[in-house]
Amino acid sequence: MELKICEKLFKKSTDNILIQFFRYIHVGGIAYIFDFGTLFVLTDYLNCYYLISAAIAFLIGLTINYTLSIRWVFNRRCIKEQRVEFIIFSMIGGIGLLLTELFMWFFTEKLKFWLCRKPACISRSFPLLCNKEGGTYNEN
Repeated sequence: MELKICEKLFKKSTDNILIQFFRYIHVGGIAYIFDFGTLFVLTDYLNCYYLISAAIAFLIGLTINYTLSIRWVFNRRCIKEQRVEFIIFSMIGGIGLLLTELFMWFFTEKLKFWLCRKPACISRSFPLLCNKEGGTYNEN
């Protein structure tokens, strides 16, 4: 019984929106680890300006999110040409990037929170919702 549940949740292709959302949350977590880790390394170890670090980290997270989503989360695509699909996904992600930069600047400069705590956590929550609700790679 448990093996069938694990197989359904993690292995088999599915159109079930709840399973897709479950997988998407995991993909978001993985992308967040790379995103936040990149932000931290670039800013704290390589002394990169925090808004540039945030943009680079966001783009790495976005690419990981897209790649894992098309390979594991969603089994159908509503846009057949992958290049066009990624451009649309990136445009939606661009809104997330703008929000990320705005929140990072506001919380760091105006509220004086240390970069890698509250601003990064808060600013990274919005793109997850933007990308999921954008639905660029799922026709459900």
